[in-house]
Amino acid sequence: MERKRARSGEIRLTEVAKLAGVSPITASRFFRNPQALSPSKRERVASAAKELGYVPNLAARALASQRTEVIGVLIPSLTNNVFSDVLRGIYDASEGSRYSIQLANTRYSILQEEKLLRLFQAQKPAGLIVTGIDQTAESRSVMETMHCPIAQIMEIGPDPVDMMVGFSHYDAAFAAVSHLLAQGFRRIGFLGAQMDPRVQRRLQGYRDAMKAASLFDPRTIVTTPVPTTVTLGGTLFADLLSRTPDVEAVICVNDDLALGVLFECQRRHISVPEDMAIAGFNDLEFMAAAVPSLTSVRTNRYEMGRLAVSMVTAAIDGNRPPNPVVDLGFELMVRQSSSARSL
Repeated sequence: MERKRARSGEIRLTEVAKLAGVSPITASRFFRNPQALSPSKRERVASAAKELGYVPNLAARALASQRTEVIGVLIPSLTNNVFSDVLRGIYDASEGSRYSIQLANTRYSILQEEKLLRLFQAQKPAGLIVTGIDQTAESRSVMETMHCPIAQIMEIGPDPVDMMVGFSHYDAAFAAVSHLLAQGFRRIGFLGAQMDPRVQRRLQGYRDAMKAASLFDPRTIVTTPVPTTVTLGGTLFADLLSRTPDVEAVICVNDDLALGVLFECQRRHISVPEDMAIAGFNDLEFMAAAVPSLTSVRTNRYEMGRLAVSMVTAAIDGNRPPNPVVDLGFELMVRQSSSARSL
């Protein structure tokens, strides 16, 4: 006779334990930390829970332990390809653990970030992963009073709330401009979109590199606050050419813009790199596949997400990393679009 399934709210953990042939303590341990059980016991408890329709009551557990088994993640975009790699690292690192990932999208809004942080604060997460280091005073105050491990990702800075995993956007942009200068290019433009704090630091890296070479010209900077697209890259590049027709190279704050510049060069019959060098940022897959292939700054996005989860979960268990700030660095992927200029 088929076992009649009751609603999950009517099923007790003791019933799951009885069906699985384990003690209630062992069953409870499965839902808190499945890796603590042997494979055979994990399979039996999981099978019993599925058959009975048992779902752990996270809210009740939070009342008892003052923490849910949730790690909150705040990112600024669900459509930006850059963050898909970060999320892949986060989910891969959390798979098989007792923690669930709860994702929230700030949409690059500091007010939305404040609102979501207060929401997470009320839910008592076990840990938190937050994009960036430029939270408002209100957001930082909320984070500092959450009493759970927190990792800020995508960049590093001098004053972490708790832990950080990322790299220097300023240094990466400075290195990209320095590469173009070393290749013989002098009139180098800058294209930026969205203009969030990380992009602003890339712009500052560009400015300082050009000033160090005594070549800075504010007319070679074209930016917009609107979200980035490939089409926008072509539009911004056209604007740059109208301002400074003698521009020889362009550095873009992301790869979408760089691809748009390449397409616009092809429409205008501008040879790359003979007449125009191009460099992007993030090194998405299409940069190597483009013709000609496009130079870009490679960032360790997957590793940022993976390491952030590892650091947070270790801290939850009382094993805080000896160095709370991890600089993953960057790598300049030099390709055909920035080949040395013939002098």
